Amino acid sequence: MAAAPILICYDGSEGAKHAIQAAAGLLDGHPAVVLAVGPPLTAEESYAALGTLVPSFQELNEEQALERAKEGAELAASAGFAAEARAEVAAPTWEGVIHVADEIDAAAIVIGSRGLTGVKEALSGSVSHAVAEHAGRPVLIVPPSRD
Repeated sequence: MAAAPILICYDGSEGAKHAIQAAAGLLDGHPAVVLAVGPPLTAEESYAALGTLVPSFQELNEEQALERAKEGAELAASAGFAAEARAEVAAPTWEGVIHVADEIDAAAIVIGSRGLTGVKEALSGSVSHAVAEHAGRPVLIVPPSRD
């Protein structure tokens, strides 16, 4: 019987790269889906959307997310995973992660943490904590490297 896939969240940050390495050491034997979630509309795009000719920002943001996911899938493959890239567009980000995890019935979700605490975390929010709160499945939150 094949192992259920794990979902690795990837945003291109050093924390996300570190999370892939940590997952490789713990979740060997699982295939991986590497997910990048893009916003439906960025702050800059919201101003442009006021114009008369409005490109499809959602498609553009999904394409950019897929490029990030491909980069993450390459890193995951080099770490030993059979990895595929996947993009999603969602706001808030954690909802996109949960949607894909449910869709692929992920055995676990792997996500890096920025290591924010207290006021900094309250002001900027924590995607990793929101994913853990709403996932309904195991979530591996990988703290930043101590380097």
